Amino acid sequence: MEFDEHLYDLTVIGGGPVGMFATFYASMRNLDTQLIESLPELGGQVAALYPEKVIHDVAGFVPAKGAELISNLKQQLFEFKDKLVIRCDEEVLELEKQPDETFVLKTSKRITHTRSVLVAIGSGAFAPRPLAVGYDHDLDNQKVFYFVKQVADFANKEIAIAGGGDAAIDWALTLEPVAKRVHLIHRRNKFRGLEASVDRLKASSVDLVTPYNIKQVIDGPDTGLNLNLQLAKSEEVRTLTVDSLLVNYGFTSDNHILKEWGLPLERRSLVVDENMETAISGIYGIGDAVTYPGKVKLISAGFGEAPTAINHLAEALYPERKQPLHSTSIA
Repeated sequence: MEFDEHLYDLTVIGGGPVGMFATFYASMRNLDTQLIESLPELGGQVAALYPEKVIHDVAGFVPAKGAELISNLKQQLFEFKDKLVIRCDEEVLELEKQPDETFVLKTSKRITHTRSVLVAIGSGAFAPRPLAVGYDHDLDNQKVFYFVKQVADFANKEIAIAGGGDAAIDWALTLEPVAKRVHLIHRRNKFRGLEASVDRLKASSVDLVTPYNIKQVIDGPDTGLNLNLQLAKSEEVRTLTVDSLLVNYGFTSDNHILKEWGLPLERRSLVVDENMETAISGIYGIGDAVTYPGKVKLISAGFGEAPTAINHLAEALYPERKQPLHSTSIA
């Protein structure tokens, strides 16, 4: 175990998009900052799960793939690479406030010391919600998928997508130009996505298979993947034969680590005030990890929360520094 004797102004926990931007903004405020990310690379869920998913709702970012957003954030962050410390593949295990109001963090690799903490771990550990019916799991990542790493893997194939939320709709629209055909299976006639996305979906060539539930998934070596579908509130059954099934029922998440750190939680989310500060002075939270009245869980919302938290904690650490009134250039 390494002992890092340096006292940082700020430790950002979480290297997803929101944590990356917060670290960049902290560097603009000349805060001595370290960023700790448990995954081997920066980028969080966007980099790990959605590198080819198109992102539409980040201000000033022309709709492009998740990998491009992460690349841009890295480029922005690395403008200060000589002034900050980035630690990947390192998990924060313990967090303890000291009598002098600083914090000691124990990670999987070291003991480190910081004057303030910003939690930006998103939804924490995550796992996809599985199909509600039994099937041969040898088909996983062969014919049944929960993630899309490469859109090209689905080129010229007959694809079925299960789900009715934003992720399912986005993948249907993303795969439509490259797949032979895309079928979207949902148990209701109405979809839960953003209105503009639903309008695009209805105007597309995607086959809307509603309202149906998947009752069986049977692998036919010569005929493809046979999906037995049952019409909602009916005994009517139909079979849809496809090359691949992409399941998009959302994710289960686990932020148990926040409880282990002794932080104030509400429904497994970190409770923060209007300054993004928790009930423990010096500990802040932003992004999907937190809750407050009116909270919206979007990357774009997390980006807006970062300057609020950073400016407040910068003023607490350095009262003599004037808070910037508007965005500034680095040069």
